[in-house]
Amino acid sequence: SELKMSGPQPLQEEVYDMSGARLALTLCVTKAREGSGADMDALKRMFHQLRFESTMKTDPTAQQFLEELEKFQQVIENWEEPVSCAFVVLMAHGEEGLLKGEDEQMVKLEDLFEILNNKNCRALRGKPKVYIIQACRGEHRDLGETIGGDEVAMITKDDLQTIPTYTDTLHIYSTVEGYISYRHDQKGSSFIQILTDVFINKKGSISELLIEVTRRMAKTEVIQEGTPRKVNPEIQSTLRKQVYLQ
Repeated sequence: SELKMSGPQPLQEEVYDMSGARLALTLCVTKAREGSGADMDALKRMFHQLRFESTMKTDPTAQQFLEELEKFQQVIENWEEPVSCAFVVLMAHGEEGLLKGEDEQMVKLEDLFEILNNKNCRALRGKPKVYIIQACRGEHRDLGETIGGDEVAMITKDDLQTIPTYTDTLHIYSTVEGYISYRHDQKGSSFIQILTDVFINKKGSISELLIEVTRRMAKTEVIQEGTPRKVNPEIQSTLRKQVYLQ
């Protein structure tokens, strides 16, 4: 009898346990960034809907970006119940790999991301960490400089089952590398407005929701100095499982 050729098998879906606490930190430079108030309101609504314990700070200096993230890390480590997930929203002017604080000084995104990685934040080991970055990433397309690519080789040895230092992380950038990000003076940025709308009103894994965000942004025209322009987000993921927020 002929052996049946077995076709590709459906994937077994693995899902992060989201039954514990959900914590969010938003750091937003509002200075010379009209519309950022509307973005913060939208994020407040989203975090409330998704049952996040949310902290919002406006106008951090470059140094305060680091200090607030370190404080957040302490809060997570000392939380009375297990923490399932952390969101960090960073909104500021920026260029590739850098954010500009309220004091015009620059802080490296890499230094901010490091604070919650598997090595430095035990309470979030193997838990999803989501960064949402609304900032310019340069003036145009730039083919140099990759972000944090080399550090993935570091492995933490103190867990029985080791996982890479930078795993379980999702970085959602408002724009692809090297490009400008746009904000509307009153309505906020199309990126934050569309992302919060999708996350509040749609169900699905984060990966599916982000495809919907990208699809909507690709249809959105931003008028800049009279010229219609397009901008699309970029997602970098080291998630090992699906994240469902509702």
